[in-house]
Amino acid sequence: MTSYPERFSNLPEYAFPRLRTLLDVHAPGGEVIHMTIGDPKHDFPAWVTDEIVAHADSFRNYPTNEGAPELLGAMANWVKSRFDVDIDPATQLLALNGTREGLYNAAMALGPETKNSQSPIVLIPNPFYQAYAVAALSVGATPMYLPATRDNNFLPDFAGLSPDVLNRVTIAYLCSPSNPQGAVASRDYWETLIGLAEKYDFKVFADECYSEIYREEGNPPVGALTVARDMGADPERIVVFHSLSKRSNLAGLRSGFAASGPENIRRMRLQRSYSGTPVPQPLQMASARVWSDEEHVIASRALYQDKFRAADEILGNVPGYFPTQAGFFLWLPVEDGEEAALRLWTETGVRVLPGAYLAREADGFNPGAKYIRAAMVAPKEEMKRGLIQLRDCLYG
Repeated sequence: MTSYPERFSNLPEYAFPRLRTLLDVHAPGGEVIHMTIGDPKHDFPAWVTDEIVAHADSFRNYPTNEGAPELLGAMANWVKSRFDVDIDPATQLLALNGTREGLYNAAMALGPETKNSQSPIVLIPNPFYQAYAVAALSVGATPMYLPATRDNNFLPDFAGLSPDVLNRVTIAYLCSPSNPQGAVASRDYWETLIGLAEKYDFKVFADECYSEIYREEGNPPVGALTVARDMGADPERIVVFHSLSKRSNLAGLRSGFAASGPENIRRMRLQRSYSGTPVPQPLQMASARVWSDEEHVIASRALYQDKFRAADEILGNVPGYFPTQAGFFLWLPVEDGEEAALRLWTETGVRVLPGAYLAREADGFNPGAKYIRAAMVAPKEEMKRGLIQLRDCLYG
């Protein structure tokens, strides 16, 4: 009989196949409006295609694993402009084939086998981006799911953990702005987490891929690199992940980066040289120009800010409504997420994701079970139609 690894034996089916199983045996109750997956629909710069074509000859060559100098330089310049942090592009950056690759492989490269002679723990917000859990299991760690609920402003209570737990922690994942709730970690929150990491010797993996979509122009979310620099924290303590997927509406380009201290990046580059998939060189050259341009980001953010206002107008009277602070998801309270998603689909054709599919049950509690996630990525008028139908169906 064939044997398979036990570490993946308890993985639930991924969210979107689960959603198809739930919904697709039923006919939609009206015009289909997709509000499930975070595929940005705003325009990306028209010149991106021209940049790819201009460098198409390099498709014949193996791409640079760590990132072409032009790309790394553009990323470092963007970090300086956005977060006022100086980083060395030659030693503190690694180009990624999308942040999911980096969020997984960073655990493989940096997660030790033991901690204080005990099995390691990886801290994960709950709900969370599912790559975090698979990364923890892959390195033989125990994933510890920390509830991120309305009671703690949708950010996990790292400070409430006991020293016995913290002495086993090797990695703490945090997404800010968060997916799915759209909560933003404050400077004080980051200082607390980074302070714990310094005291108990673990690394913070800061997933900041939604950092450029926020409510108030001129008031962007604070970055982990900025806070760590201001605290004088060890540069190896933090690994930050960014992407063009949401910032620039280029999810299909599969272009992102990790930034950290030189030793972390050296280890990540070494591991990636064996098992990673570098970004094709023409896409690296296009990415370099995209990271160097802010006009398209400002224009796209204004469209999202208009959608935030529309969502507030439509859903503002819904009991328990939480106005998302950043990102492009709405995290909406219901009695049962699966029942609500199925009802909405069969009665209106609006397609949303049950919150339980983005979380795990821990201590008998799934913090996503009484929520649905709706993506605000469709054009504004289509999104408004979907939200009005959602409101009238589930809260009318």
